[in-house]
Amino acid sequence: MSSTDSLRRIERAPLSAAFTRQGVATAIAALLFTVIMVSFRPFQPAGAELTGDGGDIVNQLGFGSLGAVSIFALLAFADPRVVRSLVSPSWALMLGFFFLSVVLATDPPAAMRAASFTMIGIITMATILVLPRDAESFARVIIFTAVVVIGLSYIGLVVFPHEALHTADSQEPEHAGLWRGVFTHKNIAGPVMACFSFAGLYLFRRGQRWWGAGIFCAAMVFMLHTGSKTTAGLVPFSIMIVVLPSLIGMRLGTPILFALAIIATAVGTLGIVFIPPVKHLAAIYFPDLTYTGRTTLWEFAGEMLAKRPWTGYGYESFWGTPLLLNQDQPFDRPWDIRTIVHGHDGYLDIAVLMGIPALCVAAYTFLIAPLRDYMRIPARKENIFLGDFFMMVVLFTALNAFLESFFFHRGDPVWLFFVLGVLGLRQVSLRPIPVRLSR
Repeated sequence: MSSTDSLRRIERAPLSAAFTRQGVATAIAALLFTVIMVSFRPFQPAGAELTGDGGDIVNQLGFGSLGAVSIFALLAFADPRVVRSLVSPSWALMLGFFFLSVVLATDPPAAMRAASFTMIGIITMATILVLPRDAESFARVIIFTAVVVIGLSYIGLVVFPHEALHTADSQEPEHAGLWRGVFTHKNIAGPVMACFSFAGLYLFRRGQRWWGAGIFCAAMVFMLHTGSKTTAGLVPFSIMIVVLPSLIGMRLGTPILFALAIIATAVGTLGIVFIPPVKHLAAIYFPDLTYTGRTTLWEFAGEMLAKRPWTGYGYESFWGTPLLLNQDQPFDRPWDIRTIVHGHDGYLDIAVLMGIPALCVAAYTFLIAPLRDYMRIPARKENIFLGDFFMMVVLFTALNAFLESFFFHRGDPVWLFFVLGVLGLRQVSLRPIPVRLSR
């Protein structure tokens, strides 16, 4: 065991392993995850908007290449049974409503171009999930992506401070000095770093202490400097709800607490606008509770939804369109709805764009189905640790969606992490996660 020949074989093993079928699949997954998180226009505040007008060749070629590589990898490296396991009737129905909203859009060709980015993002995240054949491979994917994304974001603070920081001469001077890294806005950077902190906790729990602690701390520090108080409060809350019941042997407590948190947040946000008794109580005890003017947007969106409750207005056919640009702006309205790009509530935006039936399907697909999957996770260490990671991501992003809108939003990293969490929970609930035996 201590011979020179044995030592050389051991030293060559990691390098040779990288060129095996499994090694190549893991490398592709890591590359896909990193590229789609960093985007094809890092350090550019307008990067997100450039994907929707059909005129940006960089994003067109970039996302087209991502889609092609993902489909090739699925056909060449993925286990067909694992790929089929990610397909569910609820997702098929949800995507059916999504494409119906594209058909009903005021500009179907433009909506289809935007929808293609969204579909490529979903396919890419599914590919990232199914390519790694075991827990070690998936951990390597997470480590590589986290190190590159977080590392570039920190480097940008020094090398590209005007782009990696919000500045006083931007469209939102009130955010001057807040960190955004490679992302277009602090409201994207904060949630993404929160999700990477969950990844660090997952790595720490499965025994990769140094990587886990380093990623967790680096992500948390960056997240705190984005200035998002909501994100800072939701991160420990999400960790506590998922990890604490597991530690005390009451994993059933997590779905219960998840459901209670979603219901309470829904009542505390949309409820103060659309539920008369809650609205009355809020007016008495919390008269200044507007969530930075969001309640005005929600009231307006609700009034417009009442005119088209079944089908909505179509994908990419409401916020920022001539329909709203031609609206009158009352002098006492806190926000000018004519310049708003989304409704700052993902659930309400699904209803406005796709209709109330689509919202009902989304509630099942995005909230109820993940809880069902979590309760079905096999009692195996790797499944539990990975399932907890995905559940933290889903819980955090689902709660964040009550104040921000990212569902079906093209290549939005927060939306992509949410897709990863929802599909990941389905995967860990259906099969044991293999563990590579040490030699």
